[in-house]
Amino acid sequence: MIRFIGSFFGGLFTLLTMGLFFAALSVGAIFYMYSRDLPSHESLAKYAPPTISRVYSGGGEMMDEFAKERRIFASSEEIPALVKQAFISAEDKNFYTHNGYDARGIAVAALEAIRSRGENVRGASTITQQVMKNFLLGGERKAERKIKEIILATRIEETLSKEKILELYLNEIDLGQRSFGVAAAAQTYFNKILSQLSPGETAYLAALPKSPGRGLHPVRDYDRAVDRRNYVLREMWQNNYIDEATYLSEKDLPLKTVQNGDYPSFRESLPSRDYFSDEIRRQLSGTFGEQEFFGGGLTIRATVDPELQKEAAKALQAGLEEFDRGRGIWNGTGKVIDPANLTDEESWRAALRKVDVARDVEGWMPAVVLEVGDTSARIGIEGVEEDADGHFIPAADVTWARKRLPNGRLANKARKAGDLVSVGDVVLVRAMTKDSDGSFIRWTLRQVPEVQGAFMAMDVTSGRVLAMQGGFSYQHSVFNRATQAQRQPGSSFKPFVFAAALDSGFNPATIVVDAPIEVNTPQGIWRPRNSSNKFYGPTTLRTGIEQSRNLMTVRIAEEIGMSVVASYAERFGVYDRMGQFLANSLGSEETTLFKMVAAYAMFANGGERVEPTLVDRVQDRYGKTVYRHDQRICDDCQLASLNPRELPNITSNRERVMDAITAYQLTSMLEGVVKRGTAAGINLPVPIAGKTGTTNESKDVWFVGFSSNIAAGCYIGYDNPRSMGRTYGGTTCGPVFERFMRKAISKYGGGKFKVPPGGFFRKIDRFTGAVLPDDASGPNVVSEYFRDGDEPMSGFGAYVDGGFGMGANLPLFAYGEEDDASGGGSAVTTSSGQTKIIPKKADFGTLSSGGLY
Repeated sequence: MIRFIGSFFGGLFTLLTMGLFFAALSVGAIFYMYSRDLPSHESLAKYAPPTISRVYSGGGEMMDEFAKERRIFASSEEIPALVKQAFISAEDKNFYTHNGYDARGIAVAALEAIRSRGENVRGASTITQQVMKNFLLGGERKAERKIKEIILATRIEETLSKEKILELYLNEIDLGQRSFGVAAAAQTYFNKILSQLSPGETAYLAALPKSPGRGLHPVRDYDRAVDRRNYVLREMWQNNYIDEATYLSEKDLPLKTVQNGDYPSFRESLPSRDYFSDEIRRQLSGTFGEQEFFGGGLTIRATVDPELQKEAAKALQAGLEEFDRGRGIWNGTGKVIDPANLTDEESWRAALRKVDVARDVEGWMPAVVLEVGDTSARIGIEGVEEDADGHFIPAADVTWARKRLPNGRLANKARKAGDLVSVGDVVLVRAMTKDSDGSFIRWTLRQVPEVQGAFMAMDVTSGRVLAMQGGFSYQHSVFNRATQAQRQPGSSFKPFVFAAALDSGFNPATIVVDAPIEVNTPQGIWRPRNSSNKFYGPTTLRTGIEQSRNLMTVRIAEEIGMSVVASYAERFGVYDRMGQFLANSLGSEETTLFKMVAAYAMFANGGERVEPTLVDRVQDRYGKTVYRHDQRICDDCQLASLNPRELPNITSNRERVMDAITAYQLTSMLEGVVKRGTAAGINLPVPIAGKTGTTNESKDVWFVGFSSNIAAGCYIGYDNPRSMGRTYGGTTCGPVFERFMRKAISKYGGGKFKVPPGGFFRKIDRFTGAVLPDDASGPNVVSEYFRDGDEPMSGFGAYVDGGFGMGANLPLFAYGEEDDASGGGSAVTTSSGQTKIIPKKADFGTLSSGGLY
């Protein structure tokens, strides 16, 4: 019997031993099988998580930030101990003692799942396992993934320190609201940096990994969020990370968050996204790639001058609005709120906040029409408190406009507010105030104009873009018309034709025939015309550009050859490959404002190539400079100190695109455009040169000009080009340029244009080109700059006709006659008091000519 019992227990022992052996062998085989072809855990030692790229102004103010995953990387040293302790308490209390996995936790989770028959399955992953899942394995809920987690967790524990593993976890974890990592989440939920968080706030962040996208929202799920926060606080107390007094006080506090309106949002402290920062995004995501731009943690130093950017927006908006109100057509916003939502103030304010209208125009506010009376309309205004009397749009404010009827026709001019608006209409309003003391007069209706445009300004020496406004409102339309809109430049292209002529043997006193031209084309006879529909006979080059003579420009282009003109346009970057058609000499081929302003900057700086840039410098996440725009060399800048009376010596290695004397001659001629030509309405305290452009039927109007240090340009036109009626570059874009430049000059100054060596001055008659005595004076006398050896001829002498001849029955006009007499068109008086000629209805010849003047 004893022998039997001994044999039984011996067999049982053997069976158990063999069972354990085979179980261990099976587990080993499973782990061996799954350990093959696992991703490399060693790459985590060099892992750089996707982080936010930020744009700063030159003064260091943050302008914008870009990210697909909103993450701010924080090193282990930067993360406070309290934050680490909160997450360890919530997710893995044995983090510092286990070897990557928690066997006891796995056993408890398995037992609980068995007891509940699979209804209560909870995770038992350690922080190390979660790092493996998030970085290397993905989130599928399978047993084999769990096995791989454990294998990789044990390996990574041998490779990285606990602090490095925790750093990876706390920077990668999804904490909801598009915030990844604790630093971004602290900003998103509390608008604080990590060191400013209270124990309760860290506990709430540590609660979020359980359900980052739902279930613990601080507003929708407030009670659950507080319960989970308090659970984490209790765990922190029991793990001796906080004392009992702190636990008891923190758990009774309300959960205050940005989402609940307790703290201002971080985004509120940033300026609204505008055309400038969005263009940086568009350009740099192409240069560096979208993945690097949106996740590389780049620090971008923009060239923008915030003051001038603000002024550029104001100037363009004022010009567009003046044109729009001159048309007198009411379009409104097209947005309506259901009158059922207007029953009380809380309802209409909530409904108005949801309406998508432009909120980035300074002084403009969204409003909703609450009542329409006999003459006025009562409105509720976003961000403005109601008063006892209410806010109204009076009848006096609507008499400028006519409403477009459903059949497309225009109604009579409005006489009362109800002629334009109805109850529920969402409108934009501005407070009208007295210029003398700023006191309130009334609320006035505003609208985003149908016509659009762009404005840009840059430093002529460095190429730094100081301001860029790509439309009336970025929130209304993100399309950047400064860089993306391809438009006909019209006569603002003519300086490139004249520059090519000056480099081809012409000088400002060269005589060119202004006479009729006929060119056979496959479409018929092309007959370009001057804006005035008149011909002026032999005229100097200077007067030709000052008065923007189309016929002279075509003759010059024919004389020197369109291939030469095209090469100049391409050299200056106006076009990549310009079509060699005579009509293109008048600006009929499309380009962008961005390219035109950059090209004019090369006139201003004496003919050196300058590349426009919106970015001074880009640094990667480690602070290393990966892009720098200004490649000029400044040896003196390396010295410990400089003589305060001496400027540093900067060596420029830029390419010369045109002769310095040519650049000055052209600049001097373009000064004449502003002094007495088509841009004579512009009046600024420093010398200004520039050129207007008005295309056929005024579909596009331009002015591009420059001082000694800043080039700027404006274009205005409908996005789908159509006639703007009787408007011109000088009278529509000119005031935009003038308003902006007043601010720019007050900040950056300006002076006379630098005269290069190698030439001499002679006084000439600007109409005949005749050489005059040194003491000559009068409206027709100009001091012209000639190259050494290029003596001007006295009188007409030879003239250039481009091979077209003088033309039959040429109706020449009197000596010194300007384009201000009637002939071939009707005369009108502009808003600045000038008289301009409106040409007759265009025919094929003028339609294909590109620019009027």
